[in-house]
Amino acid sequence: MIIVNVKENESIEKALKRFKKKFDKTGAVRELRARQAFTKPSVKRRDQVIKAAYKQRLQNEATK
Repeated sequence: MIIVNVKENESIEKALKRFKKKFDKTGAVRELRARQAFTKPSVKRRDQVIKAAYKQRLQNEATK
C-alpha cells in the first residue's frame, strides 16, 4: 500500500504528484501489462540479449 502524507500548506496537486511518482516506482502497471499475456522464457531471454547488445553498442559509440 502506498502512503503519502499531505504536509501542512501543501496543495493536493503536489501530493498527487508525489503519489504518482511512488506508484510508478513500484512498477505495478508494468507488471500488470506483462501478466496480461504469457511470454515464453526463451523469448524473455532473447529480448534481454537484444537489449543488452543495444546498450553495449550505444556505450561503445559514446566512448569513441
